[in-house]
Amino acid sequence: MPWKAPYRPRRDSEVTQTYSDGLVKVYAVADTAKPGYKPVEGLTFKAALRYEERRLGIQRYYEGKQNQAQIERVLRVPRVPGVSSQDVAVTEDGKQYRIDLVQATTDVFPESMDLTLLRIEQKYEVPHDHLV
Repeated sequence: MPWKAPYRPRRDSEVTQTYSDGLVKVYAVADTAKPGYKPVEGLTFKAALRYEERRLGIQRYYEGKQNQAQIERVLRVPRVPGVSSQDVAVTEDGKQYRIDLVQATTDVFPESMDLTLLRIEQKYEVPHDHLV
C-alpha cells in the first residue's frame, strides 16, 4: 500500500486545533451502589480528552448569570460521541465541573466541540480504577 500524506486543512477557514492546555476526564453520574443497597450517586468514567482553553465571552457569562448558573470555563476538545450536558468534567488539577452545554464546532480541524463548564457545589469521589 503506497504511503499517503496526512490530511491537512485545505481552506483558509479551517483552523488546526492543538489541544495543548491540559487533560479533562469526563464522567457520567450514575448509581454506583451494589445491587440491593441504597442508591449512591457516583461517577462512571466515559472519556479522557485533551483540551484547549477558550475565552469565556462576556455574553455567555451574563447569559449564565441570568439563568442562575456560574459559568467557570469553556474548553475545546476533540469531538467524541456520548459526551452530554448531564456529565461531570474533572480537570487535571482535580476541580470538578458540570457540563452545561456541548456545542459542535464546524469551522475547525479536527472536528471539535466546546464544553461550557459550571461550578458545582457537590463534589463526587473520583474513581481511580482506569488507566489514562
